Amino acid sequence: MKLDPGSLRAFIKGDTHADRVVPPTGFTAQLTLFAAAAMAFLAVFALALSLAAGRLADRWGDELARSATIRIVAPLDQRAAQTAAALAILETTQGVASARALTDAEQQALLAPWFGSELVLDALPVPRLIEVIEDADGIDAAGLRLRLSAEVPGAILDDHSRWRAPLVEAASRLRLLGWVSIVLIGAAVAAMITLAANAALAANAQVIAVLRLVGATDDYIAQAFIRRFTLRALGGAAVGTVLGMIAMILMPSASAAAGFLTGLGFQGFGWLAPLFIPVLAGGVAFLATRMAARHTLRELT
Repeated sequence: MKLDPGSLRAFIKGDTHADRVVPPTGFTAQLTLFAAAAMAFLAVFALALSLAAGRLADRWGDELARSATIRIVAPLDQRAAQTAAALAILETTQGVASARALTDAEQQALLAPWFGSELVLDALPVPRLIEVIEDADGIDAAGLRLRLSAEVPGAILDDHSRWRAPLVEAASRLRLLGWVSIVLIGAAVAAMITLAANAALAANAQVIAVLRLVGATDDYIAQAFIRRFTLRALGGAAVGTVLGMIAMILMPSASAAAGFLTGLGFQGFGWLAPLFIPVLAGGVAFLATRMAARHTLRELT
């Protein structure tokens, strides 16, 4: 069956007599609707996961690439002097937009998840942390390390490169996993619809034989099955997509304090992306039913 404008209009409009070949209800109809709805529901979450992981990878890459940390590991009586010396060096370092030493309260807040809010910093040899924000040009990490080692022996520069790359790579692979999941969902929909179409064709073998006797072509018969199963998949996927989008709306809103999971959703024009899921499900159903109909009709010859 070729999809020229005439056949496309006939496909959308349908044929009352041809539609009678395909059972409107029963196991195959329920299986097609349920499979399309369930897979579309899962596809919404897989798509949201992929888009959220992409945003996370971009944010981690941008934010961590523009920041660095200096730890001042020195005796208590020398820590303030070395912190001041390190800040003085940073003021004359090209590529540094801003630099500041974290307060005791800020460092205590960083350690609170592990040691509790009652932690007294003087009780532990906690180094003084200096937050460095880079400008667009960035800093020369190797050169800054040499200056610090010469003038501030207790200073250790961490440009986050050791753990920035693994984090970005993990988020990127999570995004890839989301797209792979969508492909697998599409393959599962194709398999389920193929099985349902084959079952419907086999169950109507006698009706198909009679239609052939009265002059019906295989294209005419196949079109009835393709149209019915495509519309079922389209309708089921539309229901599943709507339910999935409602579930995403009910998810907690993005929060920096709560981390990645609260940002698992769509943002801006991303809300338009799930609207393509029913269309894709209909296309998958069309191709799967077309192949199944041609194969089964050849066997029934």
